[in-house]
Amino acid sequence: MPPADRRPLISGNWKMHHNHLEAIQVVQKLSYRLTSEDYEAVDVSVHPAFTALRSIQLLIDDQRIPIALGAQNCHWDPKGAMTGEISVPMLAKLDVVYVIVGHSERRELFGETDEEVRRKIESVIAGGMTPIVCVGETLEERESGATDAKITGQVEAALTGLPGEQVAELVVAYEPIWAIGTGRTATPDDAQTTIAMIRQVVARICGDEVADRVRIQYGGSVKAANIAELMAQPDIDGALVGGASLDPDEFARIVQYRLDG
Repeated sequence: MPPADRRPLISGNWKMHHNHLEAIQVVQKLSYRLTSEDYEAVDVSVHPAFTALRSIQLLIDDQRIPIALGAQNCHWDPKGAMTGEISVPMLAKLDVVYVIVGHSERRELFGETDEEVRRKIESVIAGGMTPIVCVGETLEERESGATDAKITGQVEAALTGLPGEQVAELVVAYEPIWAIGTGRTATPDDAQTTIAMIRQVVARICGDEVADRVRIQYGGSVKAANIAELMAQPDIDGALVGGASLDPDEFARIVQYRLDG
């Protein structure tokens, strides 16, 4: 299990699913299934589509639901002629707490570079929010033995030069690309090995104290059936959950992983 000072964070990334009405229903149902004991043990965030952010913000505020609101992406500029983009100040006005940055789908499908990811990280931090910085390798890279080199490069590009206090407060999410939406999951030992390596890279960049504090999630076909075993690993501090977070019953069971331990 992670140390007590690295509080687990379970995040639901809904991607391009759920309109704002569906999103309201999901969060309401999720809140009915979670208890005060759950919130005391685990931080929970949901990351709906941009069109649902305002609706979920109002719901969380009105019903005092202790779930953090998250966004799936952002642009690094505060404003400008960027048709279709969403800025960090816009998200901050909606009480967004976490922003996913550099998700593999953004990198692989939309050509997002390490440099762009870094600019987004800096913008999110400057906006008073917490970036969830995604890193991960393709199946080809894994099979060729390039996992460590690929992820080390991504972590270095994301974090080098940032103040240690900022790094300690952000979240890193290891998502092997070959496991996202495929039903394939890295074994707990495999996930632990790579996440421990990420923590070592953070230690080399920022020092052991920062590395001990930073939270590192695992993502990639996380389900209620495998979350407890993943969370039992010493360096895994939470999960970035995709498809399983769309179902409030399944997502609640993931948040409550400790009850099956």
